[in-house]
Amino acid sequence: MLSLRPHKPETMRTRTTLSILAGSLATALSAQTARVQVIHNCADMAASVVDVYLDNTLLFDDVAFRTASPFVDAPAGVQFTVGIAPSNSTSAADAIYTQDFTLVNGETYVVVASGIVSGTGYDPSPAFTLAATAMGREAASMMTNTDLMVFHGSTDAPTVDVYESGVLNVTAVDDLAYGSFTSYLELPTNDYTIQVRDENNSTIVAAYSAPLATLGLDGAAAVVVASGFLDPSMNSNGPAFGLWVALPSGGALVELPSAPIPTARVQVIHNSADAAAASVDVWLNNTLLLDDFAFRTASPFVDAQAGVPFDVTIAGPSSTDTTNAVARFTYSLEEGETYILVANGIVSGSGYMPSIPFDILVHPMGQETAMMGTNTDLLVLHGSTDAPTVDVHEQTTGELIDDLMYGDFAGYLALPTADYTVQVRDENNSSIVVAYSAPLATLGLNGAAAVVLASGFLDPSMNSSGPAFGLWVALPAGGDLVELPSAAIPTARVQVIHNSADAAAASVDVWLNNTLLLDDFAFRTASPFVDAQAGVPFDVTIAGPGSSDTTNAVARYTYTLEEGETYILIANGIVSGTGYDVTNPLSPFDIYVYAGARETGANGASNTDILVFHGSTDAPTVDVVETAVLGGATLVSNLSYGDYAMDYLEPPTNDYVLQINAGGNPVVAYQAPLAALNLGGAAITVVASGFLDPSMNSNGPGFGLWVALAGGGDLVELPIATSVNESAGILASTTLFPNPADNAFDLMVPELGDRDLAVELMDVTGRMVRTQAAGNMGNARGRMTIGTADIPAGSYFVRLRSENNVIALPIQIVH
Repeated sequence: MLSLRPHKPETMRTRTTLSILAGSLATALSAQTARVQVIHNCADMAASVVDVYLDNTLLFDDVAFRTASPFVDAPAGVQFTVGIAPSNSTSAADAIYTQDFTLVNGETYVVVASGIVSGTGYDPSPAFTLAATAMGREAASMMTNTDLMVFHGSTDAPTVDVYESGVLNVTAVDDLAYGSFTSYLELPTNDYTIQVRDENNSTIVAAYSAPLATLGLDGAAAVVVASGFLDPSMNSNGPAFGLWVALPSGGALVELPSAPIPTARVQVIHNSADAAAASVDVWLNNTLLLDDFAFRTASPFVDAQAGVPFDVTIAGPSSTDTTNAVARFTYSLEEGETYILVANGIVSGSGYMPSIPFDILVHPMGQETAMMGTNTDLLVLHGSTDAPTVDVHEQTTGELIDDLMYGDFAGYLALPTADYTVQVRDENNSSIVVAYSAPLATLGLNGAAAVVLASGFLDPSMNSSGPAFGLWVALPAGGDLVELPSAAIPTARVQVIHNSADAAAASVDVWLNNTLLLDDFAFRTASPFVDAQAGVPFDVTIAGPGSSDTTNAVARYTYTLEEGETYILIANGIVSGTGYDVTNPLSPFDIYVYAGARETGANGASNTDILVFHGSTDAPTVDVVETAVLGGATLVSNLSYGDYAMDYLEPPTNDYVLQINAGGNPVVAYQAPLAALNLGGAAITVVASGFLDPSMNSNGPGFGLWVALAGGGDLVELPIATSVNESAGILASTTLFPNPADNAFDLMVPELGDRDLAVELMDVTGRMVRTQAAGNMGNARGRMTIGTADIPAGSYFVRLRSENNVIALPIQIVH
């Protein structure tokens, strides 16, 4: 084994120079010569300085590690022995290594000393050798080039690739093993950046500047030597790995300066809700990056090599290698870029619906901080496998994201740091799926950037009872994701009343968006008040009974309700194209909306609140007068078809008579027995319903006043009052026949005493058609005949007036 000692005395170190020796040897031994350069690249500390013998002659004295001889002449065509001896040698007999050479005349050789001479302290320890190649050059093939030969001389470095990343962006050397030379690379003289990569070209071992132009190497040839140890700690703390250049003129090798290894910033987030992937190992190539990485956790941002293709492998927890991988993905990152990598999707073969395959979803242009210190920048990922395409709204500021599909990232939202309420809506923006608080200010996220992930399952029952849907936040520092708390979905209260008297709409289905709200909803019925989402435009669709979807809708309407408001929606009007004679030309089927509705009375149990709606398509504009209690007070004026009264009536709960006046004349009256019906404290809707003239409207239901209660169900019919005056008296027993009438009808009038009786025939607008005085009919019941042969068919009212009594009776005239 070689040992180090102090340098020899000056007389020993100044023996005959290399050039004189080489020349005399060439002359003495042969007229044939070859050119040779010897490079000392043995990093073993025991061989840091050596003597080199040619046969029995000292060729190099005290040759130091990482030095080279110049190119010199050496005998060709004859065999000679090169011996390596300790630096304190006195003759070739002291050599600890010898190797025979026979050089070819005219060839140029490069000989590199490498390997290990020590018996211990080095791992691995390939034997010392003199590696030689006959492809040496002393100058470049072109004056504008620099020709480089590369020798792999690092004993603990694997087979490598050499990649030029600064100018050419190519693999310059492929699969270079220890002890091997390359042929010369004929490079235009420039300043290059060289990356030493593993043989799979997936990891940069080291990077170096190769400033050929700066070093003035135009026209030169040189040898680049991989030198030293990748892991000095396993090699007697020897010299570290580097690339060193031997110039043709010899001397100390020139160290190539280190260059930064290009990196990108990467955060990995685990968002696969499959129970089989609840905890995984994440490998970067063959290095364990994240051990037992749990669902809904994130790594911090870390540096990852850029510009090289690398594998990300997902394996089961506590894995020791990547052999039994769950999934494997290959990426190449761009230098200086920042990436978000999200593990998502389903690993299992069954138990999940839908079963979207496991994948790693990649977003470049990630951020670790907000672009402005007063903002919080949020990147949103749709990562819920069973959730549809969605919109994302902020409750007060409006739409943030439109049509976000599974697997898609939305670009960063630059939001002023505040506390928000976020709504996840369907892609039509018509239904709020879920809502969450996003307390950015409370969480202290000023100036921060974060990733918001839709995570888990909307329907765990179809997904192995896995974790439920939610929004979770990954912070740049990593760790457990932060769950956003649920928020209330804004609602309004809605009652739907069916008052379309068209037989074609006698029973309908009512759909709220694509959800069946009311099945086989019958004419003159009402739903109870129910919650409906507010703040979103939604469809109300009327379809035929037994419908399975909204494809063949009778009618469709879009509304946006105000949060906290209460609405009444009345379906009214005519669906059919024929068979109905409507007085009001604006009476096709429609839904009439009233905001400010009430479910209970506003003034306690002693009052009843009444909303009045005119829903009779063939009835004229009317007034509503109360005659039994309030002395003829007008409650509602000029109410036309399709109109609600301006506001609720709030009378004390009592039994009333509501008289309908048209054109200033009484038409018909109805009892409104609020007290008898126990409606104290209630709020009700009174609708004018049906047809004044059924004969002109497909013999549909007759006109009447009907009441919708807040609890829904069948509407309550108000009975016709026999008198429109609180002293109905003896007129209450008046009868009229036949009804319908053709050419005439008869009235049977009760005893009147000495009072006269007037008979008036009015149409539904209140216009007087005929009057007839009966005179004093004495004390006996009388019979009066009214001719109608010259009166057009239609709906009419017969009003009888005596001194103190009035009664109005409906009659149909047909011909």
